[in-house]
Amino acid sequence: MSGDVQSEKSQNSEDASSDGMAARVAALALLEDVLSRKQALDQALDTQEIFKALPQRDRAFTRMLVSTVLRRRGQVDDIIDKATPREAPGNMKLQNILRIGVVQILFMDVADHAAVDTAVRLAENQKMEKQKAFVNAVLRNVTRNGVEWREKQDEARLNTPEWLLKVWIEDYGLGTAAEIARANLSEAPLDITVRDRESRNFWASNFKATEMTTGTLRKTSGGAVHELQGFDEGHWWVQDAAAAIPAQLFGDVDGQHVYDLCAAPGGKTLQLASMGARVTALDRSANRLKRLAENLERMSLSEMVEVVTADAGSWKPQEAPGYILLDAPCSATGTIRRHPDVAQLKALADVDRLVGLQEKLLENAFEMLMPGGVLVYCTCSMQKVEGEAQVARFLAAHEDAARLPITAKELGGFDEALTEDGDLRILPFHQAALGGMDGFYIARLTKSALSFPS
Repeated sequence: MSGDVQSEKSQNSEDASSDGMAARVAALALLEDVLSRKQALDQALDTQEIFKALPQRDRAFTRMLVSTVLRRRGQVDDIIDKATPREAPGNMKLQNILRIGVVQILFMDVADHAAVDTAVRLAENQKMEKQKAFVNAVLRNVTRNGVEWREKQDEARLNTPEWLLKVWIEDYGLGTAAEIARANLSEAPLDITVRDRESRNFWASNFKATEMTTGTLRKTSGGAVHELQGFDEGHWWVQDAAAAIPAQLFGDVDGQHVYDLCAAPGGKTLQLASMGARVTALDRSANRLKRLAENLERMSLSEMVEVVTADAGSWKPQEAPGYILLDAPCSATGTIRRHPDVAQLKALADVDRLVGLQEKLLENAFEMLMPGGVLVYCTCSMQKVEGEAQVARFLAAHEDAARLPITAKELGGFDEALTEDGDLRILPFHQAALGGMDGFYIARLTKSALSFPS
């Protein structure tokens, strides 16, 4: 058994309900939301009533079950093909029932008999009486041969969409692309940003967390976030270690006015406000800004932030900003560890569309920036077309634009992500000994005052 699989199994256990059926019914509904209705998993978790009605421990089990199906869908489908005596079922609901069974047998700490039995009963629950025997036969075949089949699989290739793996090979080479794909199969740890820096040691001790070089606290064991000490009181918020870096690259912003464009759901806005900045947080989505406002209230930072609903591609402030953070909408392929549905929902056409949007946002942000000001551009995409190529194109087109190279000293010595140009290209396997990071690209730019002949 691979190390990743062993870790996955050891972190999960059978759900606590009397027979486990409610959790499986909820898992099936969530998979249909994501794979058939193309709904983001987080949105499905927020809106799926069957899931929300579960007890807390059953919700944790269900979420892990669904996440593992999405994370290892390629492997799981390959095993279903091998275990099926005839052509694999074309019925999506039947396929999802089999996926739920296979994941429990091979990737979670669920007894084989329980995984098979609940899958058969799930088919019965869904009025699929004629398919019960088929589900039973396929999954019993998996219990006999599945481990052997799994050990022979190329998990990185099978679980990464072909178009995405091809782009990563073009961008990074075969070896690095494979490392990225393998890193995405590990569940992301819980990363925490503490509001008051002086209390960081207290919370590190309280959570038995590791403090990373950039200041993030990493808690490896889970638990419901809302039930952890200090969350409701606004002492900290959840933010991946990579996502916490861009706001730090402005340096000391205490008392300064910072514009956070495309700000929702607001992790970087909270960070800037906790650093003492006055923040204008702008986003075109009023619904997403509601969550930002809720987070600001919980953190008691509302007075530091002006929330604006507007399109960052065309909006203009009354005065030229000295500091702008542009976390541009992107394909989010750097967050697959944390959001495994991304690999199932995004396509190459989405990347092409987003590149055009990023270009528009970057142009407008730089146009409003004051001479001598600082613009931090970042995306959580792994594709260089949304990062390095985007900034290279921009710098070539703007004589008054220049990089402000990022240094290892600013990052507490975290230099493995630094590029030769002085940008950051964070890969999911960076800081692997501590659990990895989200993929991110970050560039810091400035505007010079051009002189013109009189």
